[in-house]
Amino acid sequence: MEPAKNKAIEPRKTASAKVHRKDKDVGDALRAVYREAIDETIPDEMMTLLDKLG
Repeated sequence: MEPAKNKAIEPRKTASAKVHRKDKDVGDALRAVYREAIDETIPDEMMTLLDKLG
């Protein structure tokens, strides 16, 4: 005889899994945007201004 599953717990597991997936998706998107930003080259005009400040 199989143990009975508590059906009240299953929706929470599913909702929790969906939230976890959304959190992972958001984290992945933020990491991708951050990586693109740090890989961008700094324009020469900005480097000139920074040199003048330093």
